[in-house]
This record gives sequence, C-alpha cells and structure tokens, in this order.
Amino acid sequence: MRVTPCQAALAGAIGLNLLLLYCAWRGPGGSPPSCRPPRGIPGVTVLLRDFEDFENDLAGTARSFASLPTPVLVVAETAPYPPVPLPAEVGLLPLRPAADRPPPLAHPELHIRTRHVALVPDGTRAVPGLLERMRDALEEGDGGIRLVAAPVGSVPLRCLELRLEPREWTARYGSGAPGVCRVVEGTAVLLLRTRDLFALPFPLARPVPTALFIQAAFRGWGLRVMPAAFPAARRPPVSPHGRWKAENLAETRRRQLMRDLGIKREVLADGQERWYGCSKETARCFGTVHARTPQYLLAGRWTPPCCLRALRETARHVTGVLEAAGVRYWLEGGSLLGAARLGDIIPWDYDVDLGIYREDVGKCRWLAAAAAGEPVEDAEGFLWEKAAEGDFYRVHYSRSNRLHVDLWPFYPRRGVMTKDTWLGHPQDVEFPESFLQPRVPMLFAGFTAMAPNNARAFLELKFGPGAVENPEYPNPAVKRL
Repeated sequence: MRVTPCQAALAGAIGLNLLLLYCAWRGPGGSPPSCRPPRGIPGVTVLLRDFEDFENDLAGTARSFASLPTPVLVVAETAPYPPVPLPAEVGLLPLRPAADRPPPLAHPELHIRTRHVALVPDGTRAVPGLLERMRDALEEGDGGIRLVAAPVGSVPLRCLELRLEPREWTARYGSGAPGVCRVVEGTAVLLLRTRDLFALPFPLARPVPTALFIQAAFRGWGLRVMPAAFPAARRPPVSPHGRWKAENLAETRRRQLMRDLGIKREVLADGQERWYGCSKETARCFGTVHARTPQYLLAGRWTPPCCLRALRETARHVTGVLEAAGVRYWLEGGSLLGAARLGDIIPWDYDVDLGIYREDVGKCRWLAAAAAGEPVEDAEGFLWEKAAEGDFYRVHYSRSNRLHVDLWPFYPRRGVMTKDTWLGHPQDVEFPESFLQPRVPMLFAGFTAMAPNNARAFLELKFGPGAVENPEYPNPAVKRL
C-alpha cells in the first residue's frame, strides 16, 4: 500500500502528539530520559553580580575567569555605567524588565546552559581547576549539601550557624559547631547547581551571600567550605567618597533584602542586633486590624519584633507620665494577660491596654489636651489623642507610626467600675472596684506597672476560667492558635 506525503505527515503529527501526551501523563518523576527537559551541559558559568558601577575591578575579574575558559556573565539591573571594557566573550544579563522583552529571569536557561553556577565577588582572580574541584565537592557530598564556598584572599572564612524564626521575623547567628555550617563570614566564591539557584524566590538579590544563605537556611541546605582559596586582585584603595557611596548602597540593599525575606531582626553571633522594621519616622509594619486579627496572624506570624519594641517603649513612657501626674491606672485586658503569663506583651498582641480613673484625666496635661479634642505631641514625640471610636484615648508611638497604648477611662458606680464606650469584645465587661483597692505593682515589658490586686481572678472574670494557662489568639473564630 502506497503512503502519500499527506498521510505520512498526518501520521507523524499523531505520533508526536501521542509522545507529548505520554510525557505529560508520566509526569516529571516517571518520565523517560527522552521526555525530560535538558539538565544543562557540564561545566560552570561564572556570574559577576556583587560589584559597584564606580571604582570596580569588573573588567579584570571578567578577563581572569574568561581565560580559563568558562562562560562568564555580568549580572546587573542595567549595563554598567560608566561603560566597562569587557572581553568580547563575556555576556551581560540585564535584570531590569523591559516592556518589549520577556522578563529576564523567566527563562534563565536561555542565558545559563551549564549545570552549575559560581557567584564570584568583584576583585577575584581565577585559579585553574578550582571551580571544577568545588563542583566535584558538591556532587560527591551528601544530598543535604547544596552550596560550596571557597575563600577569596588570605583571610580564612568563619563558619557560622543560622537559625531562622519566621514567626518572630528573626534570624539568629551563632558559632558553627564542627561539621555544621550555614553561613560563612568573609569574601567567598559560592557555587551551586543552576536549577537550585533559579528555584529560589530571590536568586540574584543583593548582597548575594546573605540572600543565598538565608534562603538556603529556609530550605535546610547544607554548606561546605573548601580549604583552597582564590587570589584577590591588588587594587588601589577606594576613595573616601567611593567608600561612603558603597556603604550607603550596601545598607539600602540589605534593608530591601530583609524586607523581601521577611526578616526584621538579626541577632549576630556576638549578641549585637540589627533591626529592619519600623521606627518613629516610618509607618507601622502592618495595616488596619480587622476582627481583632492582624494580617500577620493570618500569614502564620506574630507581631514584628520592632513593633513589640516600640509598644514596650510607648507603654513605659505613658505609665511614667501618668504616675508623675498622679493618674491612677492599671494594666487591662490582653496586656494584663501578658503580664500574668510572661511579664511582657503577648507575642502576637498589637497594642497595649491601660485602664484609668476618668476623674483623673484632668491631672495630665496631655490627656486634658486630648480630651479637649486636640491631638498633641509631647516632648518625646509621642502623640496623645482622643480615639475616634468612642470615649477613650490613644497614645501613638509617633505621628507617623500609629502603634499605640489605649487608655480606657472607667468610673465607679455603686462599687462597680464601668465606662461609657464598649467595643463588643468578650472581655470588655464591668468589674468590682475592689480589684483596684489597692492596685499592686507587676512586672510588664521590662518595667514595673500597676495592676489589679488579684490578677488571676480579674482575668478569669474577663476572659473565663483558665485564661492564664490557655493562650489563644484575639479572635479564635478567625484564627486559632
């Protein structure tokens, strides 16, 4: 039987479609080799990412590694300016999207064809065979090792442990135990598989080492340190202006990186801390709270540590002002609950609650001004105002940052403390004045505040039996602990 060209073409098309359907049905785990996407050719591509447009050694670094020979790519938002005389074989990977082109990292395989990549810092010089030894160390190690580091220059790398606490927005560094290394301190070349790099949410964020180490720690990747080192280029000293620019850019990039990675506090190995959250000059780290449930709770996180720090500072300031003015106050609601449980603010709370005697409002000049309807900023930048929701007061961390302490004015009526504004919270109830006769000191948020004389009974009246021992989020109907 004769087969016409049309029949042959039709049969070929049917066969191709069947093959594609078979690959899709088998899936990535069961696909035969012919159905899998190419894994890349053997070798290492060098990526030059950590450099400045001013006073760099980009041309020298690129020439050194291109001479091995190995593929070299300069990775930057745009082409370096002033222009750098790069070797002809060195490519440029621009990261800034352009309206007339696909996103630069949508198809990294179009730029990087090798199975491995090495992120090389500016001012490094190549050593024949060292990248290959790093690659072999990665492939011969156990499956947990996904990064290999080699020092640049004569200073050895320091190995550190890194523990991430996403719920607390915190990264903690410590001295690395033998065989345990998550981070290295010092200038280093970092090598990993290409597919691992581009599986990260922020594959080429700067500063590169910090971005890779934190993202690797989230995934439990191990890090191996090589003893052999790459030489560092001999370079003239950076000018004072260049150093100032570099330090400012490094700080800006680090802050942006921490925002992207959800880190608001780093606890360094020596105990010092770096903070990346809000301050008096910025807005607070979260928006309007709905149904007593902040957005961060829905995301599985607790109050950002910078917000807790600001709340502690505001609470200490407000209680000091009230005591100096002779205003009788006490810890209320969730703040008293935190004091009874922890001696501190509850880790997921977003404000501080204090009760005050309504008749004492006039004793404090800031409260009296707020009661007259005029928001007023005190000498230390805290903003006192009457709340829009009813007959109570708020003291904000600043005009910009609306983290606040709520002051609830109660008054006695036939031995019972009551007030004029009730927001419908289950714990928002009247209580016997005897709880305040006398008030007692209680540890709270790093200082001593005044509290009802029987905190447990007071809290069980407001929250129910077992309130101290059984923590729960503010609105369990929306989010349970």
